[in-house]
Amino acid sequence: MSRRYFGTDGVRGIVGEDLTPELVERVGKAATLWAGGGRVFVGRDTRGSGHELEAAVARGIASSGGTAVLGGVLPTPAVALLAEGLGLVVSASHNPPEYNGVKLFRGGGKLVDEQEAEIEGLLDAVGPGGGSTENVEDAAERYLEHVLEHFGSDLTGLRVGVDCANGAFSEIAPRAFEQLGAEVHAIGVEPDGSNINVGCGATDLTRLQQLVTSRSLDLGVAFDGDGDRVLAVDEHGDPVDGDQIIAVLALHLGVDLVAVTVMTNLGFHRLMAERGVRVVTTPVGDRYVLDALGREGALLGGEQSGHVIWLRDHVTGDGLAASLLLCRAIRGGTLSDAVAVMQRFPQVLRNVHVSARELPQAVADEVARVNAELGESGRVLVRRSGTERMFRVLVEAENAADAEKLCASIAALVQAELG
Repeated sequence: MSRRYFGTDGVRGIVGEDLTPELVERVGKAATLWAGGGRVFVGRDTRGSGHELEAAVARGIASSGGTAVLGGVLPTPAVALLAEGLGLVVSASHNPPEYNGVKLFRGGGKLVDEQEAEIEGLLDAVGPGGGSTENVEDAAERYLEHVLEHFGSDLTGLRVGVDCANGAFSEIAPRAFEQLGAEVHAIGVEPDGSNINVGCGATDLTRLQQLVTSRSLDLGVAFDGDGDRVLAVDEHGDPVDGDQIIAVLALHLGVDLVAVTVMTNLGFHRLMAERGVRVVTTPVGDRYVLDALGREGALLGGEQSGHVIWLRDHVTGDGLAASLLLCRAIRGGTLSDAVAVMQRFPQVLRNVHVSARELPQAVADEVARVNAELGESGRVLVRRSGTERMFRVLVEAENAADAEKLCASIAALVQAELG
């Protein structure tokens, strides 16, 4: 079954254009019917459209005979962790403020393509009505207690910058670090509905880099708007991506298998091979990583973009949990030393904005030709974004100039073919 509305991570779009309250209400209704009714735990991030869309979701749940349990502003991993059955998050994650969306969890896990297709098949179904809405006040506290208990450690003496992207972690994350004894310098903690992910957070590390270097902090961590991603900045102000964080954790936690996506740097694969750690590669999307971890019975995985998944005492990727694990892993040393074990291939990524959804054969043929020439010294990957109207062109090579030149060439070809 094909999907019309669900993408890489739920239903997402620009509010008032691709995403309307009517569509969100239908998704809430269809998901509740699909799940057989019952209680649906709902959270949202700090976007200005969140209140209206939360109300639409609640109407849809109630129209299907279910109970909408509203937790208010919560990071996505909190909803996944606390939901007893179906969990729903009104969020567009790392996207700009004009976007919003709906993410779904069941039993803590994200849905697979077939389940999303089944829900789409119920969008026009008529619900029995008779449902209700209720509010819960302690969801954030219960989540924070769980994370501190299972992922926290003594951080006394650690000086850390925390960028919450003006999103769902704005109140929770600084408290977590403070309660563990760290000296916290927080930014991106003043959400106003229109500033989520704007010049801050995991999508823009500039402010965090300036904070870390100007105040001589030990490191900085940056979340995205809904808190399921984290990136870092070392003590020199240099960015640390998801590949590097996962590499540090893989060695610290002593795993024998890790699941990552096709975007993962070749340097990560080389390091894991040297250390005898098997790597399973999946399509882009943390739900595919979660699926692979489930199949393999493994615990650690994630994405270069900052999804970091550790399934001991959790059910999904969690930016705060991952950042606390990272702080534990580098205690007694520095972040720059910890990530130095992984030599990154120069990697260039360009976004080509287009309206078409299919990659032309001419582009596919050129990518195949170039990859055959590069062999093990690099690669080219072109993929359609699952959340925005664009194709992403990724090039890795042993030489940064070669990667830049090749990426520009492939991006120009994509633009020319798709207009």
